[in-house]
Amino acid sequence: MTPIAAATYDIVFNTNGYDRLNKLLRDSTYSKLFIIVDNHTHEHCLPSFLSMLETELEMEIVEVPSGEENKTIDTCVQVWEALADLNADRKALIINVGGGVVTDLGGFIASTFKRGMDFINIPTSLLSMVDASVGGKTGVDLGSLKNLVGVINNPEMVLIDAGFLATLPQNEMRSGLAEMYKHGLIADKNYWEKLSNLEAMTSDDLNHLIYESVIIKNTIVLEDPREQGKRKTLNYGHTLGHAIESYCLSSENRKTLLHGEAIAIGMILESFISETLCGFPSDDLKNVTNILLNMYENVDFDQNEIDHIIKLLKYDKKNANGIINFVLLEDIGKAVVDKQVSNDLIKKAFEYYAFAKA
Repeated sequence: MTPIAAATYDIVFNTNGYDRLNKLLRDSTYSKLFIIVDNHTHEHCLPSFLSMLETELEMEIVEVPSGEENKTIDTCVQVWEALADLNADRKALIINVGGGVVTDLGGFIASTFKRGMDFINIPTSLLSMVDASVGGKTGVDLGSLKNLVGVINNPEMVLIDAGFLATLPQNEMRSGLAEMYKHGLIADKNYWEKLSNLEAMTSDDLNHLIYESVIIKNTIVLEDPREQGKRKTLNYGHTLGHAIESYCLSSENRKTLLHGEAIAIGMILESFISETLCGFPSDDLKNVTNILLNMYENVDFDQNEIDHIIKLLKYDKKNANGIINFVLLEDIGKAVVDKQVSNDLIKKAFEYYAFAKA
């Protein structure tokens, strides 16, 4: 697959990607190599990655605990201290091998330690391949509030190796598919239609779908790198989805939802709102609802929980001057930004979702 040129770096793929990575390491003057993994990717992905790596650089492995609940400043402090103890300098290189938690966290650590080190991302989950691989967003959660602390800083390279997907459980694969569905809904009707029929999908098909998804996101980010306009469309499903994810993360009585599971709910809710406010066709609303409910479990929320979720909306990063801004759809492939939505309509969307059937 041809490398995809992002803002200041290339996204490279599979075997050719390792050739590019090894050339970069040969041609560089890096002092040392630090590889950040979590406990899962340390076991399941790191051995394969190291077998493809060709370098004489001194290497250190830094492991962080897995899971969204560990994407915190406290974890960053532990890694910063480890880097200091291991004599990391600004000429060292960090390689993040893991899903979105590792690449977000590791990118933020690299961007801030000694005021900035180079880093490379090796996404190992479907979600991180099609989402965290593009755009340079790094950061951590603030308690249960998603991604409130961070910076935009691009890596030196992103290497996508679809072979890592063989290590993923099915729920993690479904989580990544949610972002791919989103890319079709906001930008490309033909891509949405390809994703609407996954029964006969082969591994080659998946490779090409990942490639197309990365192109969609990269095109949007290149047009609007600082999220002033078009890039906001990438938040479709995320205004309510992030609030739902944060609520489930903080609630003792709720099972934690994977990112894509929460975003799928958000997309159904925001598609319903789109029908009311933007004229999103009712047949398309039914189609979106059916496809997503066939893929993701319907989750019951009571009225008290919905009220808590609505209160969490004030922390959404798209908000300005106290106004909660939504991304909505006028049509499949046509998103609009900065739309205000009443709490009553949000509650009606939850009522629609509660009675929706695949």
